[in-house]
Parts: sequence; structure tokens; C-alpha cells
Amino acid sequence: MVRGRMRAAVACAAAVLVLAGCGERPDRSTGSQQGSDKPYASAGQVPEKLGGDGTTIQVGDPGAPTVVRVYEDPRCPGCREFEVAGGGPALNEAVLERRVRAEYVFASFLDDSHGGDGSKKAVNALRAALDESRFMEYHAVLYAEQPEEGAEEYTDARLLELAEKVPGLRGPAFDA
Repeated sequence: MVRGRMRAAVACAAAVLVLAGCGERPDRSTGSQQGSDKPYASAGQVPEKLGGDGTTIQVGDPGAPTVVRVYEDPRCPGCREFEVAGGGPALNEAVLERRVRAEYVFASFLDDSHGGDGSKKAVNALRAALDESRFMEYHAVLYAEQPEEGAEEYTDARLLELAEKVPGLRGPAFDA
């Protein structure tokens, strides 16, 4: 359990360190998609797509000058701390401001160490949210509502219940 937390803390800390180097605002007149340097008004406007490797989820302006790769397990308390109280809010702000594109790589190491399949189910739900262009919002909800470590609460019913908190996410495609 401690080793898993340490791995998660290191992965999340690496994302924070990379993000810390993004303090300067580059001239975005040439790098941003469609030549726009205006921030996205909301997470619902941020481009989201599956990366070419078929597993990485890319969020933000494809022309952003900095890319931050974040490795997470949806059940990991260290990842939750990063997303809720650590560098996650700053990363989201930088994505909305087009300074950064985030790339999320998900794992299910807590399923292996604690049993169950909640991480895998949550990752599948996040992928379904991506298909509905609601990844960023659903990602925030999952970490805000993360169960206690060791608890197997990412059931299908719970994931659908949490999806209700994201306007426009629930529907036949997502629910399947």
C-alpha cells in the first residue's frame, strides 16, 4: 500500500514540477490552434481526444507550448490529493488558458494491490466521458468523490450516479 502511494505521489509530483516551469506566458500568436490566444470559457470548450497510442487522453489546445503528462489511478489517494488540492487546479487553469495541454495516462495498480476492479471501471467510464466530450468535467467529479482507500465503491451504479453531476454526460452511449 505504501509503495503504491509512493509511486502515485512521484508521478503526480513530476506533473507538478513540469507545470511549475510554465510560469512565463509565451507569445501564443503563432502556436495556438486557429490562431486564438483567448482562454476557453469553460471545460466544455476544451478539446479532448484519444492520443495516437489509443490509451493517452489529450486535453487542451493541441498547439499549447507545454505538454504535461499525468499518470493516475482513479482510486489513488495521492492522485486525488494532486487533483483536488495539489497541482491539479493549476494544471486545469493552465489548460483553460491554453498554456498547457495535459495528457492523462491511467493505471489500475490499486485494483491489483487492494482487490476489486473499481479503477478499471472508473477508467472505462472516463473513456466513455471522453467520447461525449465531457472527460475534463467527469474527471474532476471522480476525484472529488473518490471513495476511501481500499473501498470498492467505483461500481457501475456509483459511476452512473456520479455522471449525473456532469450536465449532458448521461445518455445511451455513456450508460452502455
